Amino acid sequence: MDLSVIIVNYNVRYFLEQALLSVRKASQGLEVEVFVVDNNSVDDSVAMVREKFPEVSLIVNKDNPGFSIANNQAIRQSTGKYVLLLNPDTIVEEDTFEKCVKFMDAHPDAGGLGVRMIDGSGKFLPESKRGFPSPFVAFAKSFGLSKIFPKSKLFNHYHLGYLDEFETNEIEVLAGAFMLMRKSVLDKVGLLDEAFFMYGEDIDLSYRIIKGGYKNYYFPETSILHYKGESTKKGSLNYVRAFYNAMIIFAKKHFHGQKARLFVLMLQVAIYLRAFITLISNFVKKAAQPMLDAILIYVGLYFLKNFWANYHFKQPDYYDDSILYFNFPLYILIWITSIYFSGGYDARSGISKVVRGVLVGTVMLAAIYGFLNLEYRPSRALILLGAAWSLMATAGLRILKHFIKTRNLKISESPVKNLVIVGSPDESERVQNLLHKAGVRQNFIGTVAPGNTDNPTYLSSLYQLQEVAQIYKIDTIIFCGKDVSAQDIMQWMTRLGPAIDYKIVPEESMSVIGSSSKNTAGELYTIDIQFHIAEKSSIRNKRLTDILLCGFLLITLPLQLLIVRSKGGLIKNLFTVFFGRKSWVGYAHSQSPSYKLPKIKPGILSPLDRLNRIRTNSQDAFNFDESTINRLNFFYAKDYHPSVDMDIVWKGWRRLGS
Repeated sequence: MDLSVIIVNYNVRYFLEQALLSVRKASQGLEVEVFVVDNNSVDDSVAMVREKFPEVSLIVNKDNPGFSIANNQAIRQSTGKYVLLLNPDTIVEEDTFEKCVKFMDAHPDAGGLGVRMIDGSGKFLPESKRGFPSPFVAFAKSFGLSKIFPKSKLFNHYHLGYLDEFETNEIEVLAGAFMLMRKSVLDKVGLLDEAFFMYGEDIDLSYRIIKGGYKNYYFPETSILHYKGESTKKGSLNYVRAFYNAMIIFAKKHFHGQKARLFVLMLQVAIYLRAFITLISNFVKKAAQPMLDAILIYVGLYFLKNFWANYHFKQPDYYDDSILYFNFPLYILIWITSIYFSGGYDARSGISKVVRGVLVGTVMLAAIYGFLNLEYRPSRALILLGAAWSLMATAGLRILKHFIKTRNLKISESPVKNLVIVGSPDESERVQNLLHKAGVRQNFIGTVAPGNTDNPTYLSSLYQLQEVAQIYKIDTIIFCGKDVSAQDIMQWMTRLGPAIDYKIVPEESMSVIGSSSKNTAGELYTIDIQFHIAEKSSIRNKRLTDILLCGFLLITLPLQLLIVRSKGGLIKNLFTVFFGRKSWVGYAHSQSPSYKLPKIKPGILSPLDRLNRIRTNSQDAFNFDESTINRLNFFYAKDYHPSVDMDIVWKGWRRLGS
């Protein structure tokens, strides 16, 4: 056996499918065995592998033991001369395996091999070649010196920025996305250290390979596409903690004495520093628009106060200073909160949601106004004037930002992108149908032939793709994996650059996969069922419905205690739902769920409460089989709307204490 390919999968079914298709093509002419180790995925990855890739040896874990343990499970069963650890979100070229095996055969001193990697926009991934994270190297990376001096041998040793992207060189650390190793070397230096759950295991094993007397090589004569680079989750605290804790494990294992203590201390400082930066960055990203709205509204209210005092009351000092630090902040808080719950701060939200938020907030302010003490009720006119200004300011700001970015005023519509498909007419038609079923709006320009052609139905041949992109101002290119080789796809992505979005449709697949950056998760268009209950707006609206219902029940509690059967249960549920441990409505309990539904809070009531009931032993019971219960849960998740919750609550009101 020439090569054993090992892929560890966790909930990336569509990327895994594409990776396995590329592995199948790259295995031609070699003796290759393929292992997929699934770490308890819930996205039908296992069923997909069994159905579409019967030649794959599948290991199914009942939990998620981590990357190292999963790889070791397959390595112990492997029989190849070489072992390749490959990420599921990669695509290899058709001759990648052949070239790598030939290189390893010609270099008996090679213990491990890494290749040139590009991301989903065609950019070179610097983690393709790395150096060991000594204290200074880690310091330079953690504090950004490697980015400031990317070509420096001193400051960017972590990514070996001084080595040419297209030259074969000895390196120190192999990238975990593609680690080709000699099986005899693994038998000598040991397998992946299972103390590393995720991150760091590639550095540790690379270090042990070199300590064992072998060399690691960077081999750029073949490339792979890696959708999610090392920094995919750098915007999360989980990534910061996991990555730097892995470095601490590495430091304690391989360094000793003062050097180890210095390294660990520096990494601990880096954890807190990066965590702080991450928190601030995430806060700024989420709060920037609301804060800008609040500032604009406050400035407008300040000038409106002066204007109304002079114009209506003829007294510049008519209003008390309390209006500045109590009333105005209160008004702004209510307007901003209302805009938020109306969806005005969601990505690609239209003006209508902002307007709705301001109007709803104004109604709430009018209701609250009557409950305030006289000293805090300066003028209803200011609320109305402030509402008018808030509408103009928030809507105007969005229109201005949109115009600066797109040079048009169609803010409620996402710009339609110009699209070409590279592939045969049949595959192009299949892709168009898939995009239509997935609800993707694209301005389809035409089909580019996968090779040379004189057929007038094509826009051009593949070799004129750059001209097509320039003439028609193409935003998106979709490559049909059945007709275009992975090698050609990667070469065109690199040549055309990151200004264009690239996507690939695997052969016979019902998904279109792509990613515009290594820093973002891959984009996926598929005709699979979309559950509305998993959308951000639905999650927010469901929570808001729970809170509002809690408030109503609390205000009318004496009446509810006469209606609801279990008095103590109602009071307990009020607190449980208010603090987010449960929801008023959740899925009905099923012994054998037949659908992979989005997770939601456990419910006091369920979709069953909308239906007629029968009495059994003086208890409410539902005479439904498992398939009916599963179907009701399915449609509840698929077609969710807050009105559905309210309907369920209305029909099950007496059981709110259950």
